[in-house]
Amino acid sequence: MAKRNTFFEDEKIEKKIDIKQLGRTLRYILPYRKLLVLVSCMMLVASVVSLLPPRLLKLVVDEVVENEDYRQLALVGAGLVFLAAVEIISTFIQSRSMGKMGLEIISQIRTDIFDRLQKLSFDYFDNRPDGKIVVRVTEYINGLADFFSNYVMMFAIYIVKLVVVTVFMLSLSPALTLIVFVTIVPMMVIVFLLRAYLRKMYTAHRFKNSNRTAFLVESIMGEQIVKNYNRIEINKGIYKQIHEDSVNMWWDITKRSRLNHPVVQIFWHFGTLCIYGVALALILAGNDLITAGVVITFTTYMSSFQDPLSQISTIIQELAQVSSNLEQVFDTIDYPLDIKDKDDAVILENVRGKIDFNDVTFAYEEDINILEHFDLHVSPGETVALVGPTGAGKTTIINMLTRFYDVREGSVTIDGTDVRDASLFSLRREVGVLMQDPFIFKGTVMDNIRYGKWDATDEECIAAAKLIFADKFIQRLKDGYNHVLEERGSGLSAGEKQLISFARIVLKNPSVIILDEATSAIDTETEILIKEALDILIKDKTAFIVAHRLSTIRNSDRILYISNRGIAEEGTHEELMARKGLYYDLAR
Repeated sequence: MAKRNTFFEDEKIEKKIDIKQLGRTLRYILPYRKLLVLVSCMMLVASVVSLLPPRLLKLVVDEVVENEDYRQLALVGAGLVFLAAVEIISTFIQSRSMGKMGLEIISQIRTDIFDRLQKLSFDYFDNRPDGKIVVRVTEYINGLADFFSNYVMMFAIYIVKLVVVTVFMLSLSPALTLIVFVTIVPMMVIVFLLRAYLRKMYTAHRFKNSNRTAFLVESIMGEQIVKNYNRIEINKGIYKQIHEDSVNMWWDITKRSRLNHPVVQIFWHFGTLCIYGVALALILAGNDLITAGVVITFTTYMSSFQDPLSQISTIIQELAQVSSNLEQVFDTIDYPLDIKDKDDAVILENVRGKIDFNDVTFAYEEDINILEHFDLHVSPGETVALVGPTGAGKTTIINMLTRFYDVREGSVTIDGTDVRDASLFSLRREVGVLMQDPFIFKGTVMDNIRYGKWDATDEECIAAAKLIFADKFIQRLKDGYNHVLEERGSGLSAGEKQLISFARIVLKNPSVIILDEATSAIDTETEILIKEALDILIKDKTAFIVAHRLSTIRNSDRILYISNRGIAEEGTHEELMARKGLYYDLAR
């Protein structure tokens, strides 16, 4: 297990942030090729139409005003009305189509990242606070949604406009067009350099926001501990510092991003002065092609050129933030699946429950082995108890059997099949685990019991609850089995939550049952009742019990004392007590 990143540490992403991240989005865009062609056509129509009025203005100046030919004025007015209608309709179509495409692209990205999170190994979650995972799925993708629904469309429109206006300007005066580009090139160089600098700052700011969210989620989840240990004022101070780090970083970004507009304005005004100067020089030199209408039209096009450039520079800055978001979103989507099905995965069926740990070595952190050359062979129907000091590896043994983690060396087999060769679905269908801290989902009691077997009938769920004596407290709830539980089972006692989780596994009816401190939150009286139910449940099944309560494990077929990276003692309760060793001391 690598060192866990916490709320006060910025995430370390080794990948460089570059345009390739945006290229990754092409595979999300390709399914909408037809819609993209329609949008492109509408963009081209709208862009061309929006640049025709200045040509009509030239006609008014050169023909109507100078030649006093007012007959064409009505035609120009009608033309302006028609062009406005075409531009409005084409812009509406492109805006609606692009918005729909953007939302569907983001929807697919959300689906992909959620799908990947469902499949990632526990190691991924061990090394990241919950808040830092949540912020990728919510805040980062919300930023992407805004960009793809709005900025991408506008960026494409402005690019098309720049191309069209360049063609129009060249048709009027190549010399004046050259002046425009001589002005634009250095301006865009400065804008791109500013963008590269801001990109790094946006990434740093994302890390600060991620830290803040991680601490916030951790504080909410540990609210009772915070209050019980009088940490309110201390935590307020920690949050204030983390928040200020984020705010200060954002203020630095804001100050530098505001340089963008003045840079664009300076170069634009300089370019406008150059155009007037060159036009005047050409007129004085006797160039008949430069008329008053040309100069007015060209300055109008200059304004049309300036606005897209200004907006593009703004979008480029947004791109800096988006590329930072994409980098972290794709980091999750691309994160390697350490634990997954092989192409020829074996489907476990009719499992008898023979479990073998063959020369297993395992470590969460490099060179710090939890188990070394561990051997354990369990017969079908045998109940094995695991005891020993905290951190000795009891839960690790269970984690390797369920493939929550994979062995580093050796193998774990079930009925002779290496668990790495078995399909995950069939393995976890046949191996049921009851954890010390049961998780209750928001929903009805019935749905929570049915969580592991969605095709179960109401009658089957109720029978499972009655078997482990959960029916009594469920009937006391306002709506009984249809009572809607809050997130994490708020309002239920620890024992009641555990009873619901017991009902789940009774309903699931796996071939191998694992109890990981599963009765620690249940009172002694309820534990006695549950033990009777479990005796029925685990009859003829292989069972592993991790517990500290002597009453839970004393009747096990075998008790293993796990210590010093392996099995320190092994035997029945009576045998180990007679030996007066480690287990004897633990029992006393």
